[in-house]
Amino acid sequence: MKSLRTAVLAIAALAGAWAGAARADDGPGFFKGKTVNYIVATGPGGGYDTNGRLIAQFMQKHLPGSTFVVQNMPGAGHLIGANFIYASDPDGLTFGTFNTGLVYGQLAGNPGIRFDLTKMSWIGSFSSDPRVIVVSKDSGINSYDDLKNLKEPIKFASAGVGSASTTETTMLIKALGLKIEIVSGYNGSDDQLAMRRGEVQGIIASRSSFQPFVDAGNGKMIAQIGGLDTDVPQLSSLVDNDAAKKVIALVQSQSDISRLTAGPPDMPADRLKTLRDAYAAAVSDPEFLAKTKELGLPVDPKVGDSVSGLVKRAMDQTPEIVSFLKESLQDQ
Repeated sequence: MKSLRTAVLAIAALAGAWAGAARADDGPGFFKGKTVNYIVATGPGGGYDTNGRLIAQFMQKHLPGSTFVVQNMPGAGHLIGANFIYASDPDGLTFGTFNTGLVYGQLAGNPGIRFDLTKMSWIGSFSSDPRVIVVSKDSGINSYDDLKNLKEPIKFASAGVGSASTTETTMLIKALGLKIEIVSGYNGSDDQLAMRRGEVQGIIASRSSFQPFVDAGNGKMIAQIGGLDTDVPQLSSLVDNDAAKKVIALVQSQSDISRLTAGPPDMPADRLKTLRDAYAAAVSDPEFLAKTKELGLPVDPKVGDSVSGLVKRAMDQTPEIVSFLKESLQDQ
């Protein structure tokens, strides 16, 4: 009997040890001593890199024992980085940020896309970030009417083919009948330098990225898509074409999901919850908020299913809009 009791106690102790080990590997315990790869699907500099590094810094702070390594992976309008994230091991150690303009590529059936945005593990969204039409100080343009009534075309900068920048600019030029020639290939802050040098006269971009540029007197915002700001007129209020308004609404659906963080499909539920909790703690951290204020970055965070819901709604477009989108992409 004594030997049986001893054996039972030994098994119970071993089972307890196994349970303790399992608990240590669940949730926050899994990330202790681990290296987390945060992918930024663009080069150093610019809004995506700034936001991505800030999120990585504060998620690390709220995942004690973890080490976050930021890896820039530019190319193909964020496609290379997004494909890499999607194909990564869903162990919770690789995730990152990319341009929500990839919604356009998936809707249009871009053959280079190796992901399904509706299946990704959505961690959070940094903010909603309205799009703005910005013109340089030397462009001679002071309003949307000036832009609409141009006799000769001017040049607008954009990122790589397939990026949100190029796709949105192409769609809006087509829908609004604007005399604009797109010059693509500008990444990071290269577009702002190009505007200051006079290589291009304008851009359609996120407001947060160009607010410092405008504040420094280098340009002017003449129209905005989305957001609650009232200092710049909403583009939808400046047009009376219903088809154009639908295109503007599609672009706004992207601005509502700006500065996202997502990982590959099928992350273990406990690890995804831990990452979402760390994200929520990061974007509400007083030091984080102080830094975003210093950098002039908008903060309107969403976490988890709130983000995936916005993505699914953005993907739910009418056949007419999808057809228009495909035509616009062919023009790039």
